[in-house]
Amino acid sequence: MRVSVLASSSSGNSTFVHAGGTRLLVDAGLSGKETKARLAAIGEEASQLDAIVITHEHSDHVAGLPALAKNLRIPVYLSRLTAPLIDWGEMKRGVQPRVETFQAGSAFRVGEIEIETFTIPHDAVDPVGLTFRHEGLKAAVVTDLGYIPENVKFHLRGTHLLLLESNHDLDMLKVGPYPWALKQRVMSRKGHLSNDVTAQFIEHDLDACAQTLILGHLSENNNYPALVDLIARQAIGQRGLPVRLAVAEPGRQSEVFTLERGAGSAG
Repeated sequence: MRVSVLASSSSGNSTFVHAGGTRLLVDAGLSGKETKARLAAIGEEASQLDAIVITHEHSDHVAGLPALAKNLRIPVYLSRLTAPLIDWGEMKRGVQPRVETFQAGSAFRVGEIEIETFTIPHDAVDPVGLTFRHEGLKAAVVTDLGYIPENVKFHLRGTHLLLLESNHDLDMLKVGPYPWALKQRVMSRKGHLSNDVTAQFIEHDLDACAQTLILGHLSENNNYPALVDLIARQAIGQRGLPVRLAVAEPGRQSEVFTLERGAGSAG
C-alpha cells in the first residue's frame, strides 16, 4: 500500500492511496491541473485513478472535483447526504458525473481496496473519516473534526498508516487574526483538532501497530510545522512507540509512504 498527501490545509486537501492495482484520490480540493501535476511528481497519472472518494462538501475538499470528474469520468463516492450539495457547474451542460452514494458508517469496495466510512464531528452535513484495507494492511484518513469520540478511536484500531489532523495551537488561535466567531468555530466540538488534543490521542490511543503517523490539515495562520512535530514527538516518546512521524506541510505534497506486511514504513 502506498500513500501520498498531495495537499492538506484549509487551502486544499487531497490524498493518493494505491494498493494492488487500485488507485484512489481522497478528496479533490486542488484544481484539476494542480492535482495532475502533484500526481506526476510522485510518478502517477490522473488517468490511472479508479475513483475519487469525498469526505465532506467543504470547498477545500471538493473545489477541483467537477473538473476532475468531467475529465476522468471515473466514479465519485460521496455519502448520500453530501452528494446533493456538490455544485457540478459546467458538468450540468454535458457529461453527468458518475456518482456513487453510501450511507455514513457503511463499507464498500473499490477494486482491491475495502473502504470503511465512519461519522466524525465537524460542521458539515455528513462528514466521514475513512479507512482503507488491502491484504492485511490498513490506512486511515481522519481530518476535520472537533474532538475524537470513541467511535473514531474504534475505527482507528489496527491502523498501520494514519493521516490525522493537528490543525492549530490553541494559544496562537486565541490571539491570532481570525474574527472571534471563526475562533469559536475552530475551537468547537465540530471544528478542528488542536495540537494538544492530537498529542493526547497519540499518548493514550494511537495503536501500537502504527508504522506511520502523518499529521496534517495545519492552519497556515495558527500553527507551525516545527511545533506540530515537537509536540507529537514528545507524545510518541511518552509511549515509546517506534512509529515514524511526518508532518504534511501546507502547500507542499508529502513523500510517498509505503506499507508492507510485517515491515516498517519507508519512503
